[in-house]
Amino acid sequence: MSSNRRDLVRRQFDLTWSLLDLHLTELVAEDFVWEPAQHCGTMRQDTGGTWVADFAESEPHPIPVPTIGWVTWHLGWWWTAALDHARGRKPRGHDEIPWPGVGEATIDWVRGLRAEWIAVLDQLSDEDLDSTASFPWPEEAGRTVADTVAWVNAELMKNTAEIGQLRVLRAATSHSTTDAP
Repeated sequence: MSSNRRDLVRRQFDLTWSLLDLHLTELVAEDFVWEPAQHCGTMRQDTGGTWVADFAESEPHPIPVPTIGWVTWHLGWWWTAALDHARGRKPRGHDEIPWPGVGEATIDWVRGLRAEWIAVLDQLSDEDLDSTASFPWPEEAGRTVADTVAWVNAELMKNTAEIGQLRVLRAATSHSTTDAP
């Protein structure tokens, strides 16, 4: 992968990050657990105070609407697993990635994952980017580290859009219709 291609995926990442950071800056604690529908996937505290994701191994029907809390946990899970793989470690499963909870702790966690990802990206050579990667695909898929980098960008873009849409919906529904002119 030439440095031009590497620079392109880095610019794409930086653009997506700037959009996510805009949303992260505006989040308030209540945003994380606001349920936009009756059928939601969210984060719940167990009896010991640990946050646990509503998670199903196979896609439920109907698919639950995620909360911002769930989306930030999901983002942290896949990004931590991608970082594990990039560093030569076995990627952790969804039940091994703790969610820090409502508010600033989660925002700081996501921002920390960004810093870790940039450190990984900055150390990748062209040879590294062209090497075979088995995450998030099976080894036999023949994908490269560059494919993983592009997947991270796409997944981050999707999660950014979800967080943004949920934030806008919450703001729109928190205003009474009697407030309209």
